Amino acid sequence: MHILIADDHELVRDTICAFLEREGDVRVSTASDFGEAIAKIDTEGPYDLVILDYNMPGMEGLESLAHAKDRNMGNPVGIISGTANRSVAEEALAAGAAGFLPKTLAAKSLIHAVRFMAAGEQYAPIDFMRAQDGDDDNPLAPKLSKRESEVLKGLMRGASNKEIARELDLQEVTVKLHVKTLCRKLDARNRTQAAMIAKDAGMC
Repeated sequence: MHILIADDHELVRDTICAFLEREGDVRVSTASDFGEAIAKIDTEGPYDLVILDYNMPGMEGLESLAHAKDRNMGNPVGIISGTANRSVAEEALAAGAAGFLPKTLAAKSLIHAVRFMAAGEQYAPIDFMRAQDGDDDNPLAPKLSKRESEVLKGLMRGASNKEIARELDLQEVTVKLHVKTLCRKLDARNRTQAAMIAKDAGMC
């Protein structure tokens, strides 16, 4: 199994490499920024798995994720971060990331996550994904991330994806992904029904 770890923190790269290379069947390449990661994918890839630091130089959020997936011939690309919250993790997963790894993840869990993602499954630590990004008293809060709640409020106002994207400083494609996720979580046929469900639940 050949993996690329792209992170601008040398200590993080070296630590992850040490954990993975103990497995015997794992070969690890590294990059210190997004540009170097793409260059290595082009020359050494496609890799069985690419892991990108969400905040390293050259990374531009979900656009870079999509670009890396394309260059890696559709093979899994995951995100690692020491600062991103649950909303960012959910956005990445909704956009097709193979997984989201907090840098606080234990070594055994990291190895499990890498094998899980390389096998084509999507990984995110349950405890991290259950954490709340902020206080929200609306009755749908247990089902929704903070970002999803913000998008849903936009739907309730009748705002378009473009308008919501501008208000929340997101890409329009990201809002579209959130709307799709909201419809699934609320068991709604479309955005209008999702807004009606939210209003009936007393969300304001």
